[in-house]
Amino acid sequence: MRHSIHEFASLYTPGMKRAVRSRRKVFGQLLEHALRQPHRECCGILAGQDDVITRAFPAKNVAADPVRNYVIAPKEIVRLMGEFRERRLKFLGIYHSHPNWWDANEPSPKDIALAYHSDAIYFIVTPRPYAIAPVRAFSIQNGRVTELEIQVLP
Repeated sequence: MRHSIHEFASLYTPGMKRAVRSRRKVFGQLLEHALRQPHRECCGILAGQDDVITRAFPAKNVAADPVRNYVIAPKEIVRLMGEFRERRLKFLGIYHSHPNWWDANEPSPKDIALAYHSDAIYFIVTPRPYAIAPVRAFSIQNGRVTELEIQVLP
């Protein structure tokens, strides 16, 4: 089932975009992960220091239907959070991909409904070749979506 962002316009907030800062290598990691299985959703957790995303931690998608959904196993989240503490990293966000048959890498109604971490940044990646914006970032709070500008740092 394909959806357009215009169908959910009331869920998106207008105005100026906030910015999120990310290291360039993280972009490469996200795209590489999405391209490994472009017909399925990939997922993982983003971490960093000083509000700069410096690392992507790929996770196994354990969803019953990984073509249309993603789920990170609770045990894997706990393991990754322990690794963050050891490396002195802070949890900053979650990423997942929309498969190559999906029209756009924007939050679906299900993505919005399942956005439990209001402080998290949600990155959505598309493996589609020639995508204008293959990696996009969003803040999702109380069912409201705001696209964030991504400032890519070296």
